Amino acid sequence: MPDVTLDHFKRAAADVGANGDNDTLPFDIDVRFINERQDVLAELAHQYFTDLDGLDKQGVRSAVNALEVFSERLLVPTGAAGFRITTKIHPFWNIYINGLGIAVAEAHEPLRSDRAHSYRFTPHGDKLFDKTASWRAFREASVAECEALGDDVVVVQTDISSFYEHIYHHRVENFVDDLFPAGSKVATQIDRFLSKLASGRSFGLPVGGQCSRILAELLLTSIDRMLTDAGIKWRRYVDDFVLITPNQADAYSALAILSHALADYGLTLNRTKTTFLTGKHFCDYVRTQLGGESDDATKLREIDLHFDPYSDTRDDDYDELKATVESLEIRTLLDLEINKGQPDTFLVAQIGRTLKFHSPEVALQLCGTLLSPKNLHAFRASWSTIMRGVAAVRGDDEFSEIFTGIDQLLDKIPEHSPHLLLTEASCLHYLRTIRFRRTDDRGRYVSNLHSRTSSQSIKRACVDCWRHWKDRPSFISIRNKWNAINPEEQRMLWLAAGEFGDDGKNFKGQEKRSALKSWALGIEKEGEPSFASIYQKWCA
Repeated sequence: MPDVTLDHFKRAAADVGANGDNDTLPFDIDVRFINERQDVLAELAHQYFTDLDGLDKQGVRSAVNALEVFSERLLVPTGAAGFRITTKIHPFWNIYINGLGIAVAEAHEPLRSDRAHSYRFTPHGDKLFDKTASWRAFREASVAECEALGDDVVVVQTDISSFYEHIYHHRVENFVDDLFPAGSKVATQIDRFLSKLASGRSFGLPVGGQCSRILAELLLTSIDRMLTDAGIKWRRYVDDFVLITPNQADAYSALAILSHALADYGLTLNRTKTTFLTGKHFCDYVRTQLGGESDDATKLREIDLHFDPYSDTRDDDYDELKATVESLEIRTLLDLEINKGQPDTFLVAQIGRTLKFHSPEVALQLCGTLLSPKNLHAFRASWSTIMRGVAAVRGDDEFSEIFTGIDQLLDKIPEHSPHLLLTEASCLHYLRTIRFRRTDDRGRYVSNLHSRTSSQSIKRACVDCWRHWKDRPSFISIRNKWNAINPEEQRMLWLAAGEFGDDGKNFKGQEKRSALKSWALGIEKEGEPSFASIYQKWCA
């Protein structure tokens, strides 16, 4: 069987089309494009893999090094006061890299310990990873093992400092190479693409994508094995470790073994998050963390609010979710979070996810609370989920009676909370909520944002607003700068042209050839479909 098959790329395209290209960013139009053209894009990716596979390793390195792979680093808020960098990748290369990752996950999964709870690959279904292998399951399993050993055990909780940023590509390349037969070029390809996404550096995985999760787990399996070989009882979720030991001396020794193992790969533990607890204190702490709250809060944490509109049972699924949400005192839970010094990020995010399951009146009340100047800053760590929830309501005609109220709340955000829009990811989520209707304030905001930002992702989102608003003057203005704008923005402008009648039609007729050249990936073959031609036909 080949290292990487067409099915790997099909699964990668299906995953991006269903779940988005990055878990920190809003869905953009490219996700819909991938969803509706996943088979032909997967075939294009597989054909390129086949071409590369016919080269020797040096030929693969040279071929990938010669490519221009668009990616953009974007700032994302995390936690109460932190930030991290996520990476937006060109839609085709995102499919391609994830396809390689899925082949790695398939080969790696049988070699993993059951004590590693994160991102357990599933060979079939619409999800790449087992939903039951969650952070909650990790915590519950840790408590169960601790209780089985008695209250006197000593538990170490710790995690890796800046984990993704410090992963060395060559180590990953070697681990991937170990999974495949001699002569495989999968590892070489992955190493070269990682270098592309890291701007030529030899370390750091792009945050947010599926392939990075898979490669991180591959590297950590070596750490898992060293802990097991040392006779340590451990549990892990991504870079969070729990070590369960008989006493303080063994706990210290176990932590030293973990530190030495990580040092072999240029990684270190986070000293500020390393704690020693007795078994009893650890179990009490985790129980409080998982369920020390009202029944409604516990139910809200545990409920899966994902709704699949394409399911055969979608009507029944929706009614069941709606009934469950209506049975909870969501407004009371939100009031409790407001009064906390440190709101629960996950609980606030879950409240944002419930918005579309409420009556319009209740949904507007919740939006008013979530988006108020006083609360929005406190809820900033849940910004993306809140904005997704607001966008879901604002885009659903069943809530049309509250559209004006929601629009008024959204229009005030740049006035009272402009600092929250400074991070690119937050700005992208905001642009997605205001694209449904143009106002003079929004028109000025988007125009000024487009002219001052250097982010191609934000420029694309601005053009998408003009597309939804059918803003002809803005379209004509940017159309006249066609040769000066980035290919990614060009693709969004090409799609927008369809909203502007003869202006758009004439523009596309004039620029069709230049678009095919500008959007070329460097893998095109004469007479065969290319990414650019597939995209143009989809837009039509």
